[in-house]
Amino acid sequence: MPRLTAIPAATAPTTPAAEVQQAPKGQVLPAERFALRVGPSVIDGLGVFAAEAIPARRKIGELRGEAISVREARKRAKGRERIHIVEVSETRAVDATESKDALRHINHSCAANAKLRISQGRVEFYALRDIEPGEELSCDYGVSHHEGRLSCRCGAPNCVGRL
Repeated sequence: MPRLTAIPAATAPTTPAAEVQQAPKGQVLPAERFALRVGPSVIDGLGVFAAEAIPARRKIGELRGEAISVREARKRAKGRERIHIVEVSETRAVDATESKDALRHINHSCAANAKLRISQGRVEFYALRDIEPGEELSCDYGVSHHEGRLSCRCGAPNCVGRL
């Protein structure tokens, strides 16, 4: 099953109303709210790294991509080595495979420093704690398409061992 789970609304990080960015009419906000860079990861393949300090509970950015059906998402996920798809509802998914946004490279960790939240069909990431420049961003994928068949490589002391 190629999906990541959402954070229950009661535990979702919050952003004070004064800090919420609004796009000018007819314009779109950038996917990332903080400077990020992509580079080799000790966890797996490429990772995304903070290029500046990110305060706790702040929105880091969004995963953007092609809106597709869950049926299509599951077809696309089969046979791929790297999956950049998140199911956002029972019927819709976001495929970020062709996206140029850095957050498509966020890796799983059992000791994550970011949280994935699905809100109104958007895949958003929030800092769970202060994140230092140079630190790799990670989130707990939760239920994923791997269904416990893939060894976890996060290296965290509390690693559960499988994805």
